[in-house]
Amino acid sequence: MKRRDLVRLGALAAGTSFLDAGRFPHALFAAERRKAATDTVTLGRTGIAVSRLAQGTGTHGYNKSSDQIRGLGFRGLADLLEAGVDEGLAFWDLADGYGSHPHAKEALKSVRRERVVIMTKTRASTESEMRADLDRFRSEIGVDRIDIVLLHCMMEDDWPRRKAGAMAVLSEAKQKGIIRAHGVSCHTLGALKTAAATDWVEIDLARLNPAGAHMDADPAPVIPVLREMKSKGKGVIGMKLLGQGDLRARVDEALQYALAQDVLDCFTIGATSRAELRGLIQKIPVASVRA
Repeated sequence: MKRRDLVRLGALAAGTSFLDAGRFPHALFAAERRKAATDTVTLGRTGIAVSRLAQGTGTHGYNKSSDQIRGLGFRGLADLLEAGVDEGLAFWDLADGYGSHPHAKEALKSVRRERVVIMTKTRASTESEMRADLDRFRSEIGVDRIDIVLLHCMMEDDWPRRKAGAMAVLSEAKQKGIIRAHGVSCHTLGALKTAAATDWVEIDLARLNPAGAHMDADPAPVIPVLREMKSKGKGVIGMKLLGQGDLRARVDEALQYALAQDVLDCFTIGATSRAELRGLIQKIPVASVRA
């Protein structure tokens, strides 16, 4: 391995001081080939093909609302989802907790279902809760099948025990073709390690950025866990790339950091306007190779 590659790998693992010091080492994170937001990538061994950039709908999401919903309104978020597909994006990141299902349903009046992969998230724990959620979610989104369903915001190390009923229903739903894949989003390092060790997890939504902002832990202990996931064929989707907005003044560096990672298949960012969405699409190719 070349010395440059060794330095780069160390930087990828540590990664927390660059933004603080204001000296982001662009050359260490420059890819050999240009990457685009609209590149088609496959999530682990699931066979599910998505765009590199997913349209997030849950920035500061809580109580069935988010920055996207509060700022754009019902029709505005639907229009933004449509605009993303028109720009070549093919992945929507929804959640029951964000309240973004009806907005996706409205967008699907203009977007052909087969053009977009739909991911959503549930807080269900029991079998009955999960069955009810699957029925309600499909009605709210206006689809017969949801591509990806994640257990939302795992925090306990023993979440598989706590969520056994919901997991069983999602496994059954996959067999019946109601969903295509299942997995989790994690909000503690312990929960993330459990996800890596749990065969049931096919897709993980993981927090990663160069400042360690709003992450499960600093990047150094998180990246090896994500690498373990990748080695087992799990799909890994990055989130909180901009640190829940903390890094919006350092978008280029945050994007370049994410694009250089070998542990992320793709990532989700919640734009709040067409201009911001278009800006992200334009910045990603530049950030991927900037030296």
